[in-house]
Formats: sequence, C-alpha cells, structure tokens
Amino acid sequence: MPEDDTKEVMEINTTDSIPFEAFACFERITTKEPLLYCEPPAWAAAAHAIVVEDTVHYLWAEKKAEDFWVHMHSFAPVSDPAKVTHDSRNPILQASLRGFDSRDVEYPFPFFNPADGRYYMYYLGKELEKPGRKQTGLLVGDGDLGQWTRVSDGPVVAIEKPYEKHGCSHPSVVVVDDTIHMVYTGEVPAPPERREILYNVPTICHATAPTSNPAQVSKNPANPIFSSSGQAWDCKGVREAEILRDTDYFHIFYGGYDGSVWAIGHVRTRDFHSFEPNPHNPIFTPSSDPEAWDSDGLLTPQVFTINGVYYMIYAGLKGSGWNRVSAVQTGLAVAKPT
Repeated sequence: MPEDDTKEVMEINTTDSIPFEAFACFERITTKEPLLYCEPPAWAAAAHAIVVEDTVHYLWAEKKAEDFWVHMHSFAPVSDPAKVTHDSRNPILQASLRGFDSRDVEYPFPFFNPADGRYYMYYLGKELEKPGRKQTGLLVGDGDLGQWTRVSDGPVVAIEKPYEKHGCSHPSVVVVDDTIHMVYTGEVPAPPERREILYNVPTICHATAPTSNPAQVSKNPANPIFSSSGQAWDCKGVREAEILRDTDYFHIFYGGYDGSVWAIGHVRTRDFHSFEPNPHNPIFTPSSDPEAWDSDGLLTPQVFTINGVYYMIYAGLKGSGWNRVSAVQTGLAVAKPT
C-alpha cells in the first residue's frame, strides 16, 4: 500500500483554461510500490482511468510471461485512488480467434459517450500472423466496466498511410460536443542510421469520430501532427499521447525520448496544428532513486481529475529498455503546487 501523503495538492477550476503551472509538478503517490503490479517477467502497463461516481476504474493490460497481452480491470474508491481491488473476472478481454487482434489486446482507453449513454473503449490489437502491426479496435459496454463486447472484427483505425506503416494505435480520446477527438501513435520503421536509437520512428497523430458512430473514425489529413517540441529532451521520438480538454485548449501529455531515456512532457493546442510546449518540460521524469521500480523510463501519462485534483497514471520501467528482460509496472502521481 502506498504511503499516506498529507501535502497540499493542486486544485484547479476545470471550467477555466488550465495554466501550464498546473502540470509543472507531479509527485508520486506510489513511491515504494506500483499502483498495478505483475510479477516479472509479466508487465502491468498501458493503464487508463475513468471516474464513475465514487469509483475510479482502471483499465489496463497485462503482458504475460509468454509475451502476449490481455485486458484487465481494477478499481478503487475516489477517496483513496491507490487502494486497488482487482476484478475477479480478470482477464476481461483476450485475443480473438481471428482478425486484427488475434495475438494481443492492449492499451484500453475507456470513455462515456453522451450520445447514447453507453461506454466505449478503443484499444490496441495485434494480429497473430503480423505481430509487428498495431491497429485500433473498439469495444462497447453498458456500464459494467469489466464486461465489453467487440463492435466489429476489424480495426476502426487501420494501417493505411506511410506515417503508420508499423502502427496506428495507443489511442486516447476526449468528447467535445458531438465529436470524439482521438490522438494516437503512428509508427514507421527507422532508417538504418536511426536503428541504434529506436527500432521505429513514432509520431503523434489525430483523428475524429462522431459520437453517433464511434467506429466511423476519420484521420486528420495533416497527420502526423506532432513529432517533437524542438527541445533536446524529446528530440529522438514522441509516443503514447494522452489527451485532456479544458474550455480553450486540448492538453496533450506524451512520452518524449532524448536518445537515452523516456520522460513525460506536455503541450497544448487549440487546433491540432500549432502546439505550445509547457515551459516546465519534461514535467515528470524517472525516479532519482536508482533502486526504484520506475527509475529507467516513463510512458503512457494519462492525466485525469478527481474532485478538481489532477492525477497522472503512468507506466514505469526498471531495466535496460522496453523489452522482455525489463520490468514495467503502473504508478500514480498527483499534481502539486509549484
């Protein structure tokens, strides 16, 4: 159980534009132990939170020791979001018998659709015959966040464009009026001169869908919309973006790579064309304790609110890289005043 933290937290009126300072300082709640844990070599990662009444639901993915992924569901009271209970039905979703997700189901992102009063979840799927191809599927549910049904056998965001030859997934969405805005990671093979840095070149892309039909996804013709802030800390790659909306801006949190370590940054945009980087970037970095479970890299930084307080759920790395021999678990942090 994470230790009690009585320090002041950052509270913001979410009806106003959120200043950069609101996201300038996140402090770990789960310092000694992760929020979600699997015994290595299994991973507990790709986690996202959704608050429903007095409960925080965590939808996440377990990477099994046999190197395949399944969906998991856990939950906690809003009064103590680190007090996690695991759904006895886990895993709640496994790979299909055929189709684009016949090998892995990963990266579940749940959201409520006001158009029909149902819950939906975009997710990453990989095919058994082509495990290097990441595409995005869609699930639907009626309020039990541990029970989901596939909307179709095929992907709703499929590999089509040159900038996504290896993948078009890691989805995160926000609903604005009658439009679902999605950010996702596009991936292409790295050229030979870059392969010592990363095996692929990831960028951040944008798509939309009407709330009347969340499966009808249209990609932004300007994709990829973001490849770097122009600063050294994210100059070698950006990936796994998460989106939050206020009255004026879309806030995008993402993993940035400097050629050595992945850290968390923040930009904001009004139109998905021009981006303002947070002057405090990177806003969240690996633990300075070399023995900590998240000392070697961070990704998947979803920011969400509980009673006006901002929390970040994230993946933390312990090891030499995001590979089979490293340990990846999920942590929780809270925004603090600067």
